[in-house]
Amino acid sequence: MPRAFRVCVHTLAYPLVMCIAFLLFAWLQGFMPSTAAAYIAIIWGLLCVTVHEWLMPYRQFWHPTRFDLVNDVAYMVLGQVLLEQLLLFIAFFLVATLASTTKWQISGIWPHDWPIWLQAILLLAVGDFFRYWLHRLFHQVPWMWAFHQVHHSPKRLYWVNVGRFHPIEQALQFVFDALPFVLIGVQKEVIYVYFVFYAINGFYQHSNCDVRLGPLNWIVAGPELHRWHHSLDLKEANHNYGNNLIVWDVLFGTRFLPKDHQVGELGIPVANYPMSYIRQLVAPFRRYPTTD
Repeated sequence: MPRAFRVCVHTLAYPLVMCIAFLLFAWLQGFMPSTAAAYIAIIWGLLCVTVHEWLMPYRQFWHPTRFDLVNDVAYMVLGQVLLEQLLLFIAFFLVATLASTTKWQISGIWPHDWPIWLQAILLLAVGDFFRYWLHRLFHQVPWMWAFHQVHHSPKRLYWVNVGRFHPIEQALQFVFDALPFVLIGVQKEVIYVYFVFYAINGFYQHSNCDVRLGPLNWIVAGPELHRWHHSLDLKEANHNYGNNLIVWDVLFGTRFLPKDHQVGELGIPVANYPMSYIRQLVAPFRRYPTTD
C-alpha cells in the first residue's frame, strides 16, 4: 500500500466518515423515520471502521478472537441496542404520560428555536460534561469501579468491545446522559443527530484503527487518546474521561497523550478476572485479588 495513501487514510478517514454519515442521515430523513435514517448512517460508519481496522490496524495482535467476538456481540446486542432502546422508550413514555395526565412540565430550559445541528452540539457539550464527572466517579469510587472494570477488562481494543458495559453501569450512564434531556423536552431529531456522532465516534474510539487525528485530539475523544485510558497502568488509565469530547479533560487537567511512546499492555490489574458475558454480569459482586 503506497505510503501517501496510508498517510491520507491516517489523517482523513475519521473526519470523512463522520461527515458522510451526517450527510447520509440528513438525506435519508427526507423519506424515512429519523430512527431508521440514524441506524443506516451508523451502519455506514461501522462498515468503514471495520474495513479500516483490518486493512490498517494499529496493532496486529489486537484483532479479536472468536471468544472475544461472541461475548462482545452479546454486550452490543443486549446492552447497546436492546437495553438502550428500552430505556429510551421508558423515558419518552414517562414524559408523554406525565404531560397528558398532569400539569407537570419543564419548559424554558432548552433552546428549542435553535437549528437542529446547533442543539445537537449543545447536547453533546453539556451531556459530555455530566458523563465526564460520572466517568471519573466510576474510577474513584470503589463500588462503582467494580462495575466499570467490566469495560476495562479487555486486553485489546477493537470496535466491537465499545459496548462492553455492565447493565447497571449502562443504566446509570443513561440517567446522567440521556434522561435529563428527554425530561426537558429535547426533540427526538436532536437526540438522533447526537446518536449518530456518539455511535460512530465510539466505534472509532475503541477501534484498532491506525489514525492520526492531529488537532482533533484537542476536541474529540478519539482512539489515540482513549487507548491510554485502557492502559493496564492505572496512573495512565485515570485520564481521558471524555465520552465524546476531550475538552472537559483539557479544562480539568486530565488529558493525557504522550508524544514519545505508545501505550503498553491494556486491561485491569486483577487476577483471574472472568471474560465471558455471563460471568462478568456477576463479577462486580465478587472480590478478585489485584496483581499489584
